[in-house]
Amino acid sequence: MTGPRCRRKHRPSGRQGQSGARASKHPTPETGWTARRGSVAAGGGTEGQDLPSQFKLRNPAAPGDFVQLPVPIIQQLYHWDCGLACSRMVLRYLGQLDDSEFESALRELRLTKSIWTIDLAYLMRHFGVRHRFCTQTLGVDKGYKNQSFYRKHFDTEETRVNQLFAQAKACKVLVEKCTVSVQDIQAHLAQGHVAIVLVNSGVLHCDLCSSPVKYCCFAPSGHRCFCRTPDYQGHFIVLRGYNRATGCIFYNNPAYADRMCSTSLSNFEEARTSYGTDEDILFVYLDS
Repeated sequence: MTGPRCRRKHRPSGRQGQSGARASKHPTPETGWTARRGSVAAGGGTEGQDLPSQFKLRNPAAPGDFVQLPVPIIQQLYHWDCGLACSRMVLRYLGQLDDSEFESALRELRLTKSIWTIDLAYLMRHFGVRHRFCTQTLGVDKGYKNQSFYRKHFDTEETRVNQLFAQAKACKVLVEKCTVSVQDIQAHLAQGHVAIVLVNSGVLHCDLCSSPVKYCCFAPSGHRCFCRTPDYQGHFIVLRGYNRATGCIFYNNPAYADRMCSTSLSNFEEARTSYGTDEDILFVYLDS
């Protein structure tokens, strides 16, 4: 297997493209999942300038008790691309999203339907975005081989993903094996930066959504739905703020096209530290 291409492309600042269709006026709530790979959903997206006033940036440069960043919402299109949808949100927030260049990057990096956090780190590097990928495992945890979520792609992906980790330094992809605290995350957000986080979607619960998600309803058309929550389903989300007074964290869930989500810090911690996530978090910096 050939190694990844490490070429960095220089993007003009402030350039934005059109990614996905706008959400319908009354979209049907849906959600999906990804792990250190994959996910599930459908739909379009909304652009930053269309965000309600309560989504606007509030004092990004000064750490405080309340931060809510104007990260645009872009909904994933398929069952596997939540990580790519999150990357689109981040690049648009940074003013660097161009659809044709994004699609070209996916081809150059050979990203297919199995997306891991390390893939997203390489994608950020491709666009010259300053980043820091923190994880508990530098490579693929062999213990995931028998997990239902990973089983299908494990044998074919293990070599590829381990190779990406091995070549990260040479490709100037910043990867660290370290533990990240909630305080670290809040300090990052308080500076106007954002982060893509891998969570267990079966554990994560939005306090603003009116009804619980039925993850199994993403079965292909014609398949029977038993509506039970799976043991582990990895999913990427974009962190965009927090409220110390209420003890919550704000995030964009690419499964939805019409809302910002919020959950308690305790629920967020449970979801992002679940076995299967490796506590993966990709910090992205506004001054890229």
